[in-house]
Amino acid sequence: MKREQWGSRAGFILAAVGSAIGLGNIWRFPYMAYENGGGAFFIPYLFAMITAGIPFMILEFSMGQKYRGSAPKTLSRIHQKFEWLGWFQVGVAAVIAVYYVAVIGWAISYFSMSFSQSWGTDTNAFFFGEYLQLGGDNSPTSLGSIQWKIAGAMLIAWAITYAAIVGGVKAGIERASKIMMPVLFVMVILLIARMVFLPGALDGVNYMFEPDFSKIWDVKVWAAAYGQIFFTLSIGFAIMLAYSSYLPEKSDITNNAFMTVLLNCGFSILSGIMIFSVLGYMAQEQGKELTDVVSAGVGLAFVTLPAAINLLPAPYILGPLFFFALVVAGLSSHISIMEAVTSAVIDKMKWSRKKAANIVIGVGFVVSMAFATNGGLLLLDLVDHFANNIGIVAGGFVEILLMAWMLKKVPEVREYVNAISDFRISRWFDVCLLVITPVILAIILSTKIHTLLTEGYGGYNLTLGWVMIAVLFIFGVIINVTSRKEY
Repeated sequence: MKREQWGSRAGFILAAVGSAIGLGNIWRFPYMAYENGGGAFFIPYLFAMITAGIPFMILEFSMGQKYRGSAPKTLSRIHQKFEWLGWFQVGVAAVIAVYYVAVIGWAISYFSMSFSQSWGTDTNAFFFGEYLQLGGDNSPTSLGSIQWKIAGAMLIAWAITYAAIVGGVKAGIERASKIMMPVLFVMVILLIARMVFLPGALDGVNYMFEPDFSKIWDVKVWAAAYGQIFFTLSIGFAIMLAYSSYLPEKSDITNNAFMTVLLNCGFSILSGIMIFSVLGYMAQEQGKELTDVVSAGVGLAFVTLPAAINLLPAPYILGPLFFFALVVAGLSSHISIMEAVTSAVIDKMKWSRKKAANIVIGVGFVVSMAFATNGGLLLLDLVDHFANNIGIVAGGFVEILLMAWMLKKVPEVREYVNAISDFRISRWFDVCLLVITPVILAIILSTKIHTLLTEGYGGYNLTLGWVMIAVLFIFGVIINVTSRKEY
């Protein structure tokens, strides 16, 4: 069966950028920069981008494009005994897809509320109490009942993802990306153009960029920078292998990788300017220190920013613009995650795209309802922590060990890429993938595991998280061992 292909280079890059740009760029990056030395954070961040982000992206683009398959198919063609790693990565992607869609659902709900600011003045009580209806007895294992308004918003997100996946690479994913990405960039530029002129906005932006060079010597800051690069670029968990497998055979890998990474990192910085100009304005309006209004993660998107929107001039315009941008960023990533899973099923089972999408998205929708419950946020917090900090990092670490150390493929990849790309990559590529990236990933992974075992996380019982990682690993190994069917 002939493999589908992207219709144009721009279509592929926009789809890859759409995958890389997600909700994390908008709320995770600004907070990471603020926490880790402000302007000084950009030094380890840029170093991580050059030594890990770009080389790893080149590696994955070349693997997918050369072996023309989803993650399990590509890894099994590289070495038959490593198909399990592809399935482990696909499993991590599937886990992320079923909870990520809940956050997109919340963003869709908030988009509809933003026309009238119906979240009221106490945005914290509204989000956790009235919207999520999170009770004191809820926990990741005691979820309560389904909140149908959240389930309905999640259904809309699933429907849009389904339409893009069933449409195929050219008519579905590429077309969606060509609309979504320009719209997202335009909305963020419009928001920045308005926000930076608000009183106090520039103080907020200065606060984010103000360098604290003492943090440069902190190992944790470097680990945070590398962690952020891996999370934000969608590398190491099946997506870029699947997307690059649809590239024409003579594609310019190096240029594509550089453009994808630079556009994504540029968008992260733009998001930081947007978020911190709003927080600076909010601090001035309320007469508080900026440190008192900034918050991490979900709290920033659904508590702090609605409170800021209440204060904005013309909130009924700027509010919907902001939440629509969140929805678009979330959907473009969700489509890419589901394509990584669906393409693996198509390759393995030889099903039609429609049949694979029906089953994969049908199961995904049912499982995702666990996150539409009263305790859905708590389950999401726990699962997200394990998927990101253990799942993605472990998958990327084993992949780099396989390619760089066990099979010694890095020089071969460099030669292959140089033969089909406009500009050549030198031996820095080998050094990055043989030494810098594996060492940093080993440090991040061992530190995260040690922290989880000694300090726990969020006061949760972590059994569920460890079981989830173990199940994904066993699932991959069972498929690898029992499947003797060649791709």
